Amino acid sequence: MDWHDLAYRGPFDLTASARFLEGFTPAARPDAAAVPGELRLAFPCAPSWRPVGVLVRQSEPDGPVRARVLTDSSAPTDRPDQAVRPDPVDRPGGADRSGRADLVEAALRHTRRILSLDVDGTGFAEVAAQDPVVARLRARYPGLRPVAFHSPYEAACWAIIGQRTSRVQAAAVMRRLAERLGTFVPAVGLHTFPAPDALPDRVPLVSELKSDRLHAVAQAALAGHLDADTLRSAPDPRSTLRDIPGIGPFSADLILLRGAAEPDGFPTAEPLLHEEMIHAYGLHEPTVRQLEAIAERWRPYRTWVALLLRTRREEEAAETRQPHR
Repeated sequence: MDWHDLAYRGPFDLTASARFLEGFTPAARPDAAAVPGELRLAFPCAPSWRPVGVLVRQSEPDGPVRARVLTDSSAPTDRPDQAVRPDPVDRPGGADRSGRADLVEAALRHTRRILSLDVDGTGFAEVAAQDPVVARLRARYPGLRPVAFHSPYEAACWAIIGQRTSRVQAAAVMRRLAERLGTFVPAVGLHTFPAPDALPDRVPLVSELKSDRLHAVAQAALAGHLDADTLRSAPDPRSTLRDIPGIGPFSADLILLRGAAEPDGFPTAEPLLHEEMIHAYGLHEPTVRQLEAIAERWRPYRTWVALLLRTRREEEAAETRQPHR
C-alpha cells in the first residue's frame, strides 16, 4: 500500500484545512481535525464513480503532503461491522491492475483539487501586499486554501437539497443519504455520498421535486457535464450549469467555485459575502458591479479571498452566539 506525494506550490497547512471542515456545514465533519496533520476523505471517484477513501497527511505546515488511496467494494451499508475489508487499490498484481492504477490517479487528482493544491499559491502574498484587507485575512488564516466539495456533482446535490431548507437540516439530509445510499469505507471510517448511478427512482428524505432535480443533476454528472476540469476551462460554465433543472445563479456559483474549485471567480449572487465585503472595506451601499471592481484586486485568487472573508464572517458570528461567561 503506497503513499503518494501531492505536489503543490506556495504555503499550505493541512491542519488548517481540517479545522475549516469542522465548521463547514455541508461536510458535517466535527471530527475533521481530531488528529493534527491528518485528514480523511471518502467520495465516489469520477469518472468511474467507484467509492474511495483517501488518507492525507502533512507533518508540519508547508511540509510535504502525502496521500494513501483505499477503496471498499462492499454494498452500501450504514453498519461499519458489515462492510468488507478495505482493499488498497494500488496493490501490485491482479488482472485489474491497470484499472486500479487509473482509480488511484483519479483519486489523487481529485484530492489535490479538493484541497486546492492544484493551484500555484506562490502569488497570493503579492495580492495581500497590495490590499490591506487581504493581508489581514492571510495573517489570520496562514496556509488555509479553499476546501472544495468532493465533486461538482456533490456540490450540485447540496445546492438542490439546501433549497428552502436551513443549512443544518440540509447537512443532516446529506449525511443520512450517505449512510443509506453511499458506501462505507472502513479504512477512513466514513461514508461516501451516493454516486450519481446509485440514486433510487425516488430519493428518500427529500420532496418529490427535489428528488427529480437530484436525478437531473445525476444525469448531468454521468454525461460529463459536471466534470471539474471541463467547468474550469469552459468559456461560460455558469450558463451550462443553469441549464440543469433547479440550478440558478447562486447554485451555479457554488458548483463552479466550491465544487469545481475554480480559484479565480467572484460570486455575484452571494449576499453574505457582499455584506462582509461592505464591512471589511467600509463601503456604503455599493452595487454588485462596484464589489466586482474591488475583487479585481484579488486576481488570480478571487475565490480564495472570498472564502477567507466568509470564513471570518462565520467565525465571528459563532463567537457572537457563544454565551458570555
